[in-house]
This record gives sequence, structure tokens and C-alpha cells, in this order.
Amino acid sequence: MENDSENFLIINDAYKAFGKLKVLNGISINIKRGETLSIIGQSGVGKSVTLRLLIGLLKPDKGACYYCGKEIGKMNELELNQMRHKFSMLFQSGALFDSMTIGQNIAFPAQQRGINSSEELTNIIEEKLYQVGLGKSRFPDMPYKMPSMVSGGQRKRIALARTLAEEPEIIMYDEPTTGLDPIMSDAVADLIISTRQQLNKKNNSKTTSIIVTHDMKVAFKTSDRIIMLNGGKIVGEGSPEYFMEIEKRLDVSCMTENELMIRQFVKGEAEGPIQAVK
Repeated sequence: MENDSENFLIINDAYKAFGKLKVLNGISINIKRGETLSIIGQSGVGKSVTLRLLIGLLKPDKGACYYCGKEIGKMNELELNQMRHKFSMLFQSGALFDSMTIGQNIAFPAQQRGINSSEELTNIIEEKLYQVGLGKSRFPDMPYKMPSMVSGGQRKRIALARTLAEEPEIIMYDEPTTGLDPIMSDAVADLIISTRQQLNKKNNSKTTSIIVTHDMKVAFKTSDRIIMLNGGKIVGEGSPEYFMEIEKRLDVSCMTENELMIRQFVKGEAEGPIQAVK
């Protein structure tokens, strides 16, 4: 089972509540090795909670999560740490260390892997910055700047460079385009695609990506598969083409409730079965 790509990451009938707030009400997701999966839905429907279940930061109240056939909730601390070394998370804010230079931020995961040669670390910093479009030919001082000295878009790229330095097996993106303009959002989508390609080529393996996003353009451009959550359940699952087809339908009279939810969310309409938070 460990080498079966069909059983790489699994959430099986997971429930999760925080006090009286029920967030997940029995979701099941099978993530294949090497695929890019986007999870969409309104704020508060459990998208980020789903990521935390997969990395073992939260345990489901009912149901189970598995990594390569092993139940995450039953792993000991050593097993959890070994598993988490395979994961990398790109947070909304980038989560850079403000007290470190950009170069030190990028070098940090390599140092955690035991790389301490200054020459090797310098090469890693230069290579990763180049891969995200911040190479030294255009930005010679970038490694020496503090994160507070660069723009929001550049912070996203630097955070992605640090992710590349970790050489992860699974990358989780939590709202990677929040606060960015449409052009920069599209550039980040291209970076997500190129990151996957670069890691696959360098490691001769299949990098898995999980993207939590409200940005349908990013989901359509980057994903092999999209899942939509609402009311703690999966209300839609399929290829980007499936979601696009529902968005473009003119006759809504024959649509199911779930299809109407998908259409409303993808089109960004206030009126529909999904109630806007007031």
C-alpha cells in the first residue's frame, strides 16, 4: 500500500468540530501522488482545517487520515516529525522570519537538513531566488534584504523559494494569492506550476500539491482536480473543465442543488443556495 499512488493521502469520513461549531461533517478525499488538488469554498467551511488534518496538527473527532497507508492520528512524535519533513506549507502571509535576511530565510530549511557549508548554502539561495524570478542578475541585493523591505508579491515569491529549498514531497498552499492583484495572482499560479515541474525534474519524483483558494482562475489554471466544500461536506468534485462547464450552463432548471452551489461560487454571485455571510 505504501507504494500505491491511489492511496497516498487519504481522508476517510472525517468529522471535526470546535465546541458547538461543526466544521467538517464526514468528508472523504483520496489524493493521488503527483496530482495538484484545489480545495475551494467560502471562508469557514473547513478548507484550512482539512490541511491541518493531513499534516497531523489536528485530529478528526471521527474518521481517520492516512499517509502512505499509515494512520496519521496513531503516529508517535518521531513518526509525525518524519512525515512532516515530507510536507511544506506556503501560508497566506508567507510566514517569513522577520528577524532573518531573505537569504537566511531561504537557507533555513537546508540547514535543518544538515547542510552547513557556506558555499553550498549560497548556491541554494541563488538557485531558489532565480527559480522564482528574483535572480541576482536583476536583484543582486535580494539575499541581504530584510522581508520588511520588499513588496507583498516578492514576499510570496521568497516564501516559495524557501519552499523549494525544502525539496518537499507535498506542498500545501493556503490562499497563495490573497491580497495580490490579478496580474501577480496569475504569476503566482505560473510559479505553482513551475515549482511542481522543477521539483519533479530535480528529485525524479512526483510532487503533490494541495491548494486552498478562493481564486478560481488559480484553481482552473493549476489543478488536476477541484473539490468544493460547503456545510462541512463535499458538494462538488471534478476536473477544472467540469467546474467550467457548470459555470457556463444557461439552463439552470435541471441543475441539482450541488450544481447550483458550484455555479454560484464559481461565478461569484450573492444570490443562490449558498448564503452570503452578513
